[in-house]
Amino acid sequence: MKKITYSPKGVCSREMQVEIDDNGIITSVHISGGCAGNTQGVSRLIEGMDAKKAIEKISGIRCGFKSTSCPNELAKAIAECLGE
Repeated sequence: MKKITYSPKGVCSREMQVEIDDNGIITSVHISGGCAGNTQGVSRLIEGMDAKKAIEKISGIRCGFKSTSCPNELAKAIAECLGE
């Protein structure tokens, strides 16, 4: 089991906690701050998903005119948890 606490940059959320099991499956995601409905929705959608597949799906998403978004920052957190 791998676990990380990540501090996102350039978004409203303040902290992301990600757990990935030894098979590369995301077992838990918790995001503090940000738009509660959106962050809870993204978290629930990727729990149980292969971590690399989740990165592919949510990486590169932008929020308005920002160069990043909570999903994009979550992709970074997942990649860091995997050691990538």
